[in-house]
Amino acid sequence: MSTAMPDSESDPGSDAEPRPEPGPDADAARRRRRRGIEWFAVVAGAIVIAVLVRTFVIQTFWIPSESMEATLEPGDRVLVDKVAYRLHDVRRGDVVVFDRPAGLPTSGPAQLIKRVIAVGGDTVSITDGTVHIDGNALDEPYTDGRATTPEVGCPIVPPTEGIGTTAGFTVPDGRVLVLGDNRNHSEDGRCFGPIDVDTIVGRADVVFWPPSRAERL
Repeated sequence: MSTAMPDSESDPGSDAEPRPEPGPDADAARRRRRRGIEWFAVVAGAIVIAVLVRTFVIQTFWIPSESMEATLEPGDRVLVDKVAYRLHDVRRGDVVVFDRPAGLPTSGPAQLIKRVIAVGGDTVSITDGTVHIDGNALDEPYTDGRATTPEVGCPIVPPTEGIGTTAGFTVPDGRVLVLGDNRNHSEDGRCFGPIDVDTIVGRADVVFWPPSRAERL
């Protein structure tokens, strides 16, 4: 008696259709998706880094007025180092960006830029057109020879009593006195008094725009 061999078509395992091999179109689609994910990650990472740098390291600042001429002209853009004063104290001669002091009209920019003339403990006297620190005349080549007066027609009464006398005004600890380099056209510490160092955003280090004026400060 002959034994019947099972027909291959009756084999249950043979009922499943063979899985088709991925074609070139499917491979290309997967590559495109992978590249899209990679580019998204790169762009997202760049945005996060830019935000962190702007928040904690470097900020750009646009010069809105002539108060710092001729060091800074209206329209100049500067890079502001926001890390510097975590490493050392504010120094005389630094050009700093700081939050707009209370008491000034609120219609102006939220932040100002001026030069540090005196730090906590310094006694400042403005007489005969010259700034004196602890009785010594301050060398200020950045003013281009402009005289400095104790008052500049401020809209508020300045809390710097005695600054126009030889006795002078002493800057409290934790504060600094800032003046604009263009002494005749600057609402500065002569108006709002010394500022708290905690309101300083950072030190302006470099003019980067326009390229013709690019320089370190």
